[in-house]
Amino acid sequence: MKSEKLWFIVLVVLTLHAASRNARADDQFTPVVLSPLMPTTNSVLGTDGKYHIVYELVLTNARPVAATLKKIAVLDARSPSTIFAAYEGEELLARLRTLGNTAAGTAEIEFNGTRLLLLHLVFASRAAVPPRLLHHFELLGAFPGSALTTPTPGSYTVTPFDLTSQGLVIGPPLAGKHWVALNGCCEAGGVHRNTGLPVNGQIHFAQRFAIDWMRLDDQGRMVHGDPSDVRNYTSYGADVLAVADGTVVETLNTLDDQTPPKLPDPKTITLQNVDGNHVVLDLGNGFFAFYAHLQKGSVTVKSGERVKRGQVLGKLGNTGNSSGPHLHFHIMDGPSVLGSEGLPYVIDSFTLAGQISAEKFAAATGVEGDWSQGLLAQPSPRRSQFPLDLNIIDFTP
Repeated sequence: MKSEKLWFIVLVVLTLHAASRNARADDQFTPVVLSPLMPTTNSVLGTDGKYHIVYELVLTNARPVAATLKKIAVLDARSPSTIFAAYEGEELLARLRTLGNTAAGTAEIEFNGTRLLLLHLVFASRAAVPPRLLHHFELLGAFPGSALTTPTPGSYTVTPFDLTSQGLVIGPPLAGKHWVALNGCCEAGGVHRNTGLPVNGQIHFAQRFAIDWMRLDDQGRMVHGDPSDVRNYTSYGADVLAVADGTVVETLNTLDDQTPPKLPDPKTITLQNVDGNHVVLDLGNGFFAFYAHLQKGSVTVKSGERVKRGQVLGKLGNTGNSSGPHLHFHIMDGPSVLGSEGLPYVIDSFTLAGQISAEKFAAATGVEGDWSQGLLAQPSPRRSQFPLDLNIIDFTP
């Protein structure tokens, strides 16, 4: 009797398990296959008081019919009816890139073709950030039931993407007032945000959260006098600081300054010299800090050396692929300056001193002129935030 009862229980369990499996959504042919470029990321609190999530999806057309994207929506995995963002038409095209970092130009993806979708989500509070996302796609493609030469409409919800709470808090990479965060986060058209590079067999967005720091003088100028003289730039020669305790893993200290405001001949640029004289710090726990374009002979540390937060690492210069003296700074998940993934971070304490007009900056032919119109009458102290594009920041003790 006990044996019969045991078998009956096993039979019921197996039946319920089978019913559960059959209750799942049916498997589906998906003409365009998708995957996140990173396994996970975390939100970062910007100076706008909002939480930003920045990531990419890789889209490949796996069917022998051209696929045309119609709409892509980002959903809450806990409640897929909740839509955080939806892109179609021009909004979709603005985020779609080729592997060569050019605008895709069209929503059509050829057979075996691959595109990158650059995403940026904004949430009003940390509580509003979900632990996991889903992605809903509507497109024309080679769905079952259609001729292999005729695209038909279809849709599917796929590609779960986890969000973590892990973040990095650092100190400032520079000291003093009126530092401008150029080419910063987070829109798809940004110079750094828009650059995915094929390094060591993978596409990497090492500069996902990179900032180019330039400084205003007391008259609001980034440069005065002849712009071809590096010494006429307000930021030139500034001390570059360790943002945390760490270990130096790489330095370069031998390259001469470029003559601004022109970029060097592209034929002379390699992975070894593109960032000029530089320092890479291992901050521990998978975080690495990168400082680029330093002055020749100014780097004061060497590989293997332990450094303390606030220690001078070198001086701001104009070496490598640079058109004017600035500090390029980013945090990444490995020691390779371009073969790693750029990671979000916050700076523990600074003052938001102003904001340069994006329209004015886009219309300018250079950095000459007076940019003081963006300064705030009452600067705003900030803690554990990430500077956003064209913010004017004071790094003070």
